[in-house]
Amino acid sequence: MGLSGFDWEQQPNAPAASDGDVGANVPSAAQSSDELKEEGRKIRRLQMVVNMVMQVILQDPKLTVEEASEMVADTRRAALAMFPDKELAFNLIYWPRLQRLMRERYRMQ
Repeated sequence: MGLSGFDWEQQPNAPAASDGDVGANVPSAAQSSDELKEEGRKIRRLQMVVNMVMQVILQDPKLTVEEASEMVADTRRAALAMFPDKELAFNLIYWPRLQRLMRERYRMQ
């Protein structure tokens, strides 16, 4: 059963954390209130996108595995466009959910 050439059991290549990444998630003193608000809006937007994609995959009986796979790939691209340096966070937070959903919905091994 093909997934448009995408292996769901294999996690995308994630760069190893370097010493410079240790404090990457801690807001710096230089971040303004507006920057923090914008980041919060982007996080909520990403959460909504992921939730909507998951609901469509779960509820649309006509959705093929290829279409679902493309939706997941588009979601990943959107997340990385919003947060270019946060691929590892996406791989840890959303990727396992999407993998599990695809396995359950399409009865994949």
